[in-house]
Amino acid sequence: MSRDISHIKVTDIAGRLAKSFIYSPLTAVLAIFLLALGYLALQITPREEDPQIAISGGSVIVALPGASPQEVENVIIKPLERKLREISGVEHIYGIATDNVGIVNVMYHIGENREDSNLKLYDKVMQNMDLLPKGASEPLLKPFDIDIDVPIVTLAFYAKDDRVSQSELFNIVRGVQYELNSIENVSKTTLVGERREQFNVQVDLFKLSGYNLSMGQIMGSLKALAANVPDVKADVADGSITVFGIRNAIESVDDVKNVIVASYMGSPIYLKDVATVTLGSDIQNKQEAQLSRLIDDKLSNPQSQITLNISKLKGTNAVTVSESLVQRLDELKDELSAKGVGYILTRDYGVRADEAVNELVSHLLITIIIIAIVLVIALGWRESLIVTFTVPAILAITLFVAYLTDQTINRITLFAFLLSLGLLVDAAIIVIENIHRHLHSHDAIDKPKDEIMIEATDEIGAPTNVATVAIILTMVPMAFVGGMMGEFMKPIPYNVPVALFASLAVAYIFTPYLANKMLKKPKMHHHQHSAKSDKELS
Repeated sequence: MSRDISHIKVTDIAGRLAKSFIYSPLTAVLAIFLLALGYLALQITPREEDPQIAISGGSVIVALPGASPQEVENVIIKPLERKLREISGVEHIYGIATDNVGIVNVMYHIGENREDSNLKLYDKVMQNMDLLPKGASEPLLKPFDIDIDVPIVTLAFYAKDDRVSQSELFNIVRGVQYELNSIENVSKTTLVGERREQFNVQVDLFKLSGYNLSMGQIMGSLKALAANVPDVKADVADGSITVFGIRNAIESVDDVKNVIVASYMGSPIYLKDVATVTLGSDIQNKQEAQLSRLIDDKLSNPQSQITLNISKLKGTNAVTVSESLVQRLDELKDELSAKGVGYILTRDYGVRADEAVNELVSHLLITIIIIAIVLVIALGWRESLIVTFTVPAILAITLFVAYLTDQTINRITLFAFLLSLGLLVDAAIIVIENIHRHLHSHDAIDKPKDEIMIEATDEIGAPTNVATVAIILTMVPMAFVGGMMGEFMKPIPYNVPVALFASLAVAYIFTPYLANKMLKKPKMHHHQHSAKSDKELS
């Protein structure tokens, strides 16, 4: 039951908050709302194993056909490096010169805005196009994007029997790639170790020399065949007009074999006269990925496989994206098995992220229980319950603020919570300890309980505020640490101050409210008897 407390004088914001909420009907509603808000934030905030780090950079690729590595270095790499060093925020520049191609990699300082960095790189290259030598191709810019370059799920596809060729395996896996790429929040999918289907032409150099032909003539003939030139026609039998008719230029091995590469004494020379043509996989591809499976507790012989790497969009939940991928794969499992293809999930970042977050949350709960036990011994079980309630309320506020600021729940975020957990209960412990002391003082018998709560809270407000601000100031310098370490540890200076400010508000609002509900003034018989005897003597 509430009573008039307007006469109680307070001097600090701690006392004002305690006075405003100790009898307010909104206090209980606010407590339930905060806990619900924290639970909602815990469920909807994206989960990752590690925090996302802003890394900017890119590659500039320039082709110069016929040039040696030394020529590429002198006329492409060095001029480009000199000009790219004019860009602000660049940390490293290094070039690679090979036959016919020059590559210049640019790495910005960690923390630079990615979009601005990419734009500066593009502008600088376009401004210096006149420095490129004659015959060089237009520069190709490939920005780095670590957010989508790191896969969250990797799948190894393999043929269950020898009837499935490597090119057939590639075609099947490419179909799976298209299926998975359509899932929400999936950004980039890449294949590693694939063998694409192609026509292989193995030229007999002796026959080539006998017909007095060159490799250039062979290449020219094949390029002409591979160009699907539209067939322009205006007269059609049924009276309609077909403007463009495009058909496959290469349909079978025979089409390639019957390509005319030259003419000798009025007779055509076909490709089959100087080369062997087969339909197979890209034999010029020297890269291969192999897989060994555990069958009946024994490793099988290594066999060729195709790895499908799947990445997610920045800021999305790795757990939900991973679950969607695994669910879609389960739906495709029987269809793949019928085609003689199996797969193994070799990496599931979502499961690892969820396990890491859940493990730290469980440690957080264990820490709260330990604090509660210590407080039971030091103050009593009622006081312990009051302080224990403030911890989830503080964490709820901090989690919701983290969600609003587009942070993710990861190992560093939860480490920040664990780091600040001992600090979070300081304000509540100070308030409840001072209330406990006032309740057990000799003059408590003459004061109403609510007045004791408000005065005890107001009394420690100023020193508690100063102490909390001092702790927050020790965390602020961490926000200015540069490099990889600064980006990695950024959740600590972001979340710990929020948690400490929340701890003050929760301690001043809910601790007096709960103490007024749960604590009782002790019976002081000795004090009452002494006071009565003193009155009689007087």
